Amino acid sequence: MPEALAKRLLVVGWDAADWILIDRLFEVGGMPNLRRLVEGGVRADLNTLEPRLSPILWTSIATGKTADKHGILNFVEPDPLTGSLRLAASTSRRCKALWNILHECGKRVTVVGWYASHPAEPIRGTCVSNLFCEGASLESGTPWPLPAGSVHPPERARTIDLRRVSPAAALRETVPQLIPHLERIPQTDARPGTLARLLAHALSVQGAALSILKQDRAAGTPADCTLVFLDAIDTIGHHFMRCVPPALPGVHPNEIALYGGVMSEVYKLHDAMLGALIDAAGPETTVVLLSDHGFYSDHRRPPALEVAAEERAELEAAWHRQQGILAMHGPGIAQGRRIHGAGLLDIAPTLLALLGIAPGADMDGRVLGEAFDRPISIDPLPSWESTEADAGRHPPEMRQDPAEAREAIRQLVDLGYLAALPDDAKGQLELVDRETRFNLATVYATTGRPGEALPIYRALVEQRPAEPRYALALAQAQMRSHDFEGAIATLQAHLEHAPASTSARLLLGAAFAAIGRSGEATQTYEALEAEHGESDELSLALGDLAWALQRFDAAGGHYERAKAFDPNNPAVHLGLARTALVAEAFEQSAEHCLDAIEIQHVLPEAHHLLGVALTWAGAFDHAVQSFEIALSMAPGSIDSHRYLAAIHRHQGDHERARTHREEVERLLAENAVGQNDPSVHRREAPM
Repeated sequence: MPEALAKRLLVVGWDAADWILIDRLFEVGGMPNLRRLVEGGVRADLNTLEPRLSPILWTSIATGKTADKHGILNFVEPDPLTGSLRLAASTSRRCKALWNILHECGKRVTVVGWYASHPAEPIRGTCVSNLFCEGASLESGTPWPLPAGSVHPPERARTIDLRRVSPAAALRETVPQLIPHLERIPQTDARPGTLARLLAHALSVQGAALSILKQDRAAGTPADCTLVFLDAIDTIGHHFMRCVPPALPGVHPNEIALYGGVMSEVYKLHDAMLGALIDAAGPETTVVLLSDHGFYSDHRRPPALEVAAEERAELEAAWHRQQGILAMHGPGIAQGRRIHGAGLLDIAPTLLALLGIAPGADMDGRVLGEAFDRPISIDPLPSWESTEADAGRHPPEMRQDPAEAREAIRQLVDLGYLAALPDDAKGQLELVDRETRFNLATVYATTGRPGEALPIYRALVEQRPAEPRYALALAQAQMRSHDFEGAIATLQAHLEHAPASTSARLLLGAAFAAIGRSGEATQTYEALEAEHGESDELSLALGDLAWALQRFDAAGGHYERAKAFDPNNPAVHLGLARTALVAEAFEQSAEHCLDAIEIQHVLPEAHHLLGVALTWAGAFDHAVQSFEIALSMAPGSIDSHRYLAAIHRHQGDHERARTHREEVERLLAENAVGQNDPSVHRREAPM
């Protein structure tokens, strides 16, 4: 058994928590509990995955695997027994979660409120599912039975039931703390009631977790790992972040006056709850706080638009920023350190390593060893899926009462997480099937497997040719697969349905440029630039198109505007690195590459471009390291092999040079293309 760095773990998930708003509160002395974690532990931006849907992401966090492996691909899914819809269920997860692995290793685990955890699994410890609060009403005295199967072991159900907070109680006791002038709000405004319902769920999760922590600690049987999930920052943010100053177009000043402080107070409330959880867990506990993605709170917020119900889910997803938060503190964790390049898939292997348990080699992330206070050596297990010991899981055929899901599904539609469902059962199932397949294809497309995404996207476009998300996703996957002619055909067909689509026209211009149709690409670029001018939102895309047309000065100007608008976008720094490389500003190019890597470590193009800049600067040994890292992430990078062959030949290592030349020839023959993505600068090595 490897060395355990932590005696116990407390893992707290805050859906959509974001450092930008947290740092604002830090500056005025707010959030003291989280600030103590950061100052005495480790802080990181946590890179998310696509699509940015919470049940998918939190299941990836719990399993260390991408969604095509764990099988949770939507908020809802068809119930195989009833033919109706149900919320994504624990019985649909195709691999073991952390709590199953820990159960198998003889550890005690507590899980409260985690997405896709209903029915509660029979683990060693306590599981309170994400449905344990369903059915609550704003009307005082309304019966509110605990849903069957929401608590394991069943004998703990009464205790958990007593810790639940009703929306009526939250409206009476907590909402006035967040809306000081509640009496000014007309009865027709539903937002105070919505806030009460969302706060009630968070307070109920908190109450259940505190009760379990205190009881188990008093009994001398504390859990080895406690996982608590709170979704209120995200759910409340979709209703109230639009009211945060400065004003967004379309938001009335009265809304800002009444609701402008809600989000700050929500964060402060979460900080107080975090402090209570830490106290209940005890001083020997290592604490890990994280979010699945961020949430825009500044000038990058989407506009406050009124859209059709079927378009609202897409609009709400636009609020989600790529970087979430990660803070770690306590035994086994370094002090006062900021780490870079962490992602959601790294959490499960890191938590296992902290407890001295080997992660699975089939997990898609890595152990964040740089967050630990000392080096450890831990060999991965081939797979936890191949072990046959009891893992505290349900049989897959276990039934779930569809009535439990109806109210939860309605709330998801109200929040904008789901598009409005058709009235008929057949239409509902067809919509969920399409969106689930779209999510699976997006997982493939954004994890380097566009070929697996293409047939799914094609089928979706055939079913719904006017749906812009499907057509644009297909075109992007075609371009990633170097099928630029196919992308042009897809985009031109889509533009017949939506001739003003800026996104489609930008992609079309890039596809034209990629195959040398520079006249059409130039015409597209100049028309878009004339229409949108120095648009902050479009500056990155316009920079990429100008770059493809070899208008390097113009590209640099667009990238600089993009950086001013969003300095935390790694693609912006990659664009600046390319333009600096063309200008032979090699040190500046390297700095931009390092900026991109700091934001997102697993970014092979950044490591490749860094290698190019270092090569031209004469730092050959460091360049070799960068190219080798790029190849570890993208083994098919022909240009990285070319550079390595040139460097090794220059240094007299002809054997290694020959190895890379042979790999270039093999890849060229296999791919039948002579270059990688056209956005990568292909300057030949200076030897």
